[in-house]
Amino acid sequence: MTPAEIPLKAPSSAAIASASPDVSRGEVEQVERALIDASTRVPVLMFYSSAVVWLLIGTLLGGLTSFTLHMPDLVGGLSFLTWGRIRPAHMNVMLYGWASMAGIGTAIWLMARLCRTTLRHPLLLVTGAAFWNLGVLLGVGGILAGDSTGYQWLEFPAYSAIVLFVAYSLVVSWAVLMFRFRREGHIYITQWYLLGALLWFPWLYGATQMMLFVVPVQGVMQAAVNWWYANNLMFLWFGSLALGTAYYMIPKVIGRPVYSYHLAAIGFWTYALFASWTGMQRLIDGPFPAWMITASIAATILTIIPVATVGLNHHMTMRGHFQLMRYSPTLRFTVFGAIAYTVFSLVGILISLRSVATYVHFTQVSVAYSHLGLYAFFTMIMFGAMYYIVPRLVGREWRYASMIKLHFWASTYGIGLMVLMLLAGGMVQGRDLNNAALSFTESTQSILPYLRGRSLSGLLLTVAHFVFAFHFGMMLFGLGRTASVPTFLNPQEDDALEKAL
Repeated sequence: MTPAEIPLKAPSSAAIASASPDVSRGEVEQVERALIDASTRVPVLMFYSSAVVWLLIGTLLGGLTSFTLHMPDLVGGLSFLTWGRIRPAHMNVMLYGWASMAGIGTAIWLMARLCRTTLRHPLLLVTGAAFWNLGVLLGVGGILAGDSTGYQWLEFPAYSAIVLFVAYSLVVSWAVLMFRFRREGHIYITQWYLLGALLWFPWLYGATQMMLFVVPVQGVMQAAVNWWYANNLMFLWFGSLALGTAYYMIPKVIGRPVYSYHLAAIGFWTYALFASWTGMQRLIDGPFPAWMITASIAATILTIIPVATVGLNHHMTMRGHFQLMRYSPTLRFTVFGAIAYTVFSLVGILISLRSVATYVHFTQVSVAYSHLGLYAFFTMIMFGAMYYIVPRLVGREWRYASMIKLHFWASTYGIGLMVLMLLAGGMVQGRDLNNAALSFTESTQSILPYLRGRSLSGLLLTVAHFVFAFHFGMMLFGLGRTASVPTFLNPQEDDALEKAL
């Protein structure tokens, strides 16, 4: 079916059933899903393909960043490859190139499926993807050329930020139209998170750009705005996309509804309320009003409420079905990410306490915390979503289960080792920085073994990413398996399991 032949709106179940009385409800819904997937194919694959390319670029920049920390002469006198440039280039590529584009691609497919209507105005999304790639390319080039703004996670120069904002305006316009013309019925919890994320991001990005660059606030308040943005980008943008995806994938794969809709609602609203107040806890002992810091610490501690409700909901939904993780790549990656969300939140609460912050402030613990959120939580859930969505877009299954397993275990051990090295190294670094008997040079020497361990863990992640990119490329070029069942990680044991997955 060509794009021109795809109807603007999927026919209703009743319409198809009335036209063909012998067609079962299941067959009708299968036809609806096929029409929806066909309509989303081009924009979703465009976002996914771009995200994978940026993932590889970010991986190479990240490896160079990590090795430069303990091998400062690695790149010689090349100014555009100094640590002060490749570090922000790496982080912004991962944030806006890989993570944002993968999240938007997943959100497009999920919104179309849950709104139960074929894609409207796909040109908005295709144009948005093109502008987004242009914005990231300009931003990375600007950073490497020395045109960085110097603000954490906002290093892209102004001309790049304008292009990104135009690109996102096209995407969010499509999302509002899609939700407006959805098929009447139940609004799923996944839609709550996706709509929240899609509406929160322009508020965060636009407000921060105004307060830092258009009509800049004065003095130390710039640091407060910067950290408010960085923390809320992780929670309200990436966190909402990931949690919404997990709430769809886990029930879908195991074939049972979410355990409690009421728990899901409590989790969403408390997440939106408390997460938006965080950020200032990263400025403990800084020259700020005490109430600002204390309010953020209290809000961070209170995020334990959505963590507990989401974790309980996911666990009770999975109860009795954990054995399916042995077979389903989507379930394995998604459950890992959901567990990492709990760990990420607990670490965030711990390091926000004043007594702990005294020792871990300005150490590698903050880097470990960022990796827990952006990779172990968000990225792993996105990998799981792509393993589920891509076969439905290209009409083929993933070719090699062995490559999926290699991707999972290399990612798991890689991020696990990296976080452990950074946490342990950060603790040692904090202890030595607080030891008045040691010079600053001596305190930095103590962390070198941990930085080398981090670089080794990065090699595992590099293997994982290139394996995934190769496998994804095979799917794009039609080299996947032609089969009616998913690619299982291990041989299935019975027919009932095959039907469940």
